[in-house]
Amino acid sequence: MRLVFGVTAASAMVLGMAGVGAGAAAAGTFMEAIPVGNGPDGVAVVPSGARVYVANFGDDSVSVVETAGNTVVDAINVGDGPQGVAASARGSRVYVTNSLDDTVSVIRTGTNAVVDTVDVGDNPRGVAVSPFGSRVYVTNFSDDSVSVIDTRTNEVVETISVGDGPQFVAASPQGSRVYVTNTLDDTVSVIRTGSNTVVDTVNVGDAPTGVAVHPDGTYVYVSNSADGTLSVIEMFRNSVVDDITVGDAPFGVAVASEGSSVYVTNEVGDSVSVIETSRNTVDDTIEVGDGPRGVVVTPGDSRVYVANNLGNTVSVIAVDTCSGSFCIGSGSLGSLGSLAGGSSPVGFGSTGSIGS
Repeated sequence: MRLVFGVTAASAMVLGMAGVGAGAAAAGTFMEAIPVGNGPDGVAVVPSGARVYVANFGDDSVSVVETAGNTVVDAINVGDGPQGVAASARGSRVYVTNSLDDTVSVIRTGTNAVVDTVDVGDNPRGVAVSPFGSRVYVTNFSDDSVSVIDTRTNEVVETISVGDGPQFVAASPQGSRVYVTNTLDDTVSVIRTGSNTVVDTVNVGDAPTGVAVHPDGTYVYVSNSADGTLSVIEMFRNSVVDDITVGDAPFGVAVASEGSSVYVTNEVGDSVSVIETSRNTVDDTIEVGDGPRGVVVTPGDSRVYVANNLGNTVSVIAVDTCSGSFCIGSGSLGSLGSLAGGSSPVGFGSTGSIGS
C-alpha cells in the first residue's frame, strides 16, 4: 500500500518544519520543483543517474540537472524548438530533436557541448537510442517517417515510412523492435530493426502519444491523449490486452527498471498516474506542475523527474523504496534542500523521448 502526500510549496515547508513532516522525511520521501528553461518538454537521464537533461522548447536550450543536489548546472544551446531527448547506452552522448529546424543535436556529455547536428525529416519529435548504442531512431511528425541515424557517423542511413503523425518512439530491451505512436491514425507501428521495416500495426486508443517498453520485453505501454487511457500491448502477439483509465490528456510514459510501476504524465490534469503493472490498475495519482509532458525514472527507481511545460519547472518525485510512499509538491522547495537521502541514484532510466 503506497501512501501519497500531495503538497504545495507552502504546505511542504510547514510539513518539513513540523512534527507531522518528520516521519515522512525520516522515511526518505521528499520533493522539489526545479526551475529550468522556457517550455520544458522531453527529459532523459544518463545511465549513471548523475544528470538529467531537459529539452526547453521555448528558448532552444537543454537544461542539465545534477541529481545529487537537484540543481541546474548548465544550459546548452541547441536547434530550433527542441522537444525529444534521449541518452546513449553509455551516457557519453545525448540526442535532441529540434522540431522547428528538422535537425537532431548531438551533445557530448563530458563537456556538455553540441558536437554535431544531423539533418532528419520534417518536424522531428521523439527520439530513442538502441540498447547497444549503434542506432538512433527519430520520429518525423509531418512526413510520417522515422529517420535511422548511425551513431558512428551521425548520418541518416535509413528512412522508414510509418503511420500518420508519428509522435514518439521506444526500443525493446533486446533492440530487435522499435515502437512508434502514430497520433493521427490511432496506431502503433512495430519496426523490425534488423531490416528497418514495419512488421505490424497495432490499433490503440485515441491520439496515441507517449510510449515505453517493459524492461522484461513483455509489454508496451501507450498513452492515448484524447481519451484519457493507457493501452497495454502484449509484445509477443502485438495486440492490446488492456486499456487503463488514467488522467486528463495523458502524454509521457516511463517504466521503472524493476517493472512494477508505470508513470504517466497527464498534461491537462497536472498530475502523474502511477500504474501497478501486476494488476494494470492506477495505484496513485500525484499532483505535479503545470502542463506535465516528459517523464523519466532514474536508475534504481528512487526518483521520477517530470517536465512541466507550462510551469517552466521539473518536478521531482521521491520514491520511498522502503515503504513505497511518494511525496510531491508543485512549488519550488529549493530553500529546503535536496531530496532526503542525498546520494546520486544509479542504474536504469527509461527511454528519453518526449514521452518516454
